[in-house]
Amino acid sequence: MCTVIVQVPETPSGPVRLLAVRDEDPARAWDAPGEWWPELPGLTGVRDRRAGGAWLATQDDKLSVILNRAEPGANPGFPTRAWPRSRGGIVLDAAQGSEPGANPETAPFNLVTVEGSTVTVIRWDGSALARETLDPGVHMLAHDDVDDPDTARIAAWLPRFRELTHAAPERWRDEWISLLATSAQLPIDDDRAIIRDNTAHGFPTASLLVCVAEITADPAGPAVSLESATLGRPAQWDNPEFVSAPLV
Repeated sequence: MCTVIVQVPETPSGPVRLLAVRDEDPARAWDAPGEWWPELPGLTGVRDRRAGGAWLATQDDKLSVILNRAEPGANPGFPTRAWPRSRGGIVLDAAQGSEPGANPETAPFNLVTVEGSTVTVIRWDGSALARETLDPGVHMLAHDDVDDPDTARIAAWLPRFRELTHAAPERWRDEWISLLATSAQLPIDDDRAIIRDNTAHGFPTASLLVCVAEITADPAGPAVSLESATLGRPAQWDNPEFVSAPLV
């Protein structure tokens, strides 16, 4: 039940801004952003050690991040049947510019991909793919649809992210992180929480990592800036330190 907040710019020259919170089983080994795939030079990402794929990955002016999508008849992240492929490979492909085929053979997902100033979301429900290009503005995703008003954390926090982004666009990074910290004052099992423990909702995952990124199509400067902060304890906001990721 990860969370992504993304701002699509009004003009092609504007940057895309993104905040992503990773929820995963704390017992499942992973690595913070790095160049973990020597066979994919220039690609940086958050690696899942078990399957070898990525939760978030970036290369050149592209960035992709994946969220588990609710599967009909199952809790998010708990598919009703075994799937032959890990979702992490979808992220590695997307960061290199390759979208999933008609049948990804994975459990359902929402795949957010940024390329320059364009943001697309590919939804896979286990039977069909749907692709959406996001309009300019601030959007929020979790385990259902974009800006889904029936998702408690989106209903609670999307209006707040939109308000402060409009009021202080140049301070977006600090303002978004500050609002994330405010949201963390909720109990970790409150369904409105962004920093959360999902055990009460039926599966053993918790917030472990926060990534903040800015992506620009400007060829004169770095295409992507990426920072990450690992939570000291699962689902506990303890003012974690954000560090810049190594980017080629």
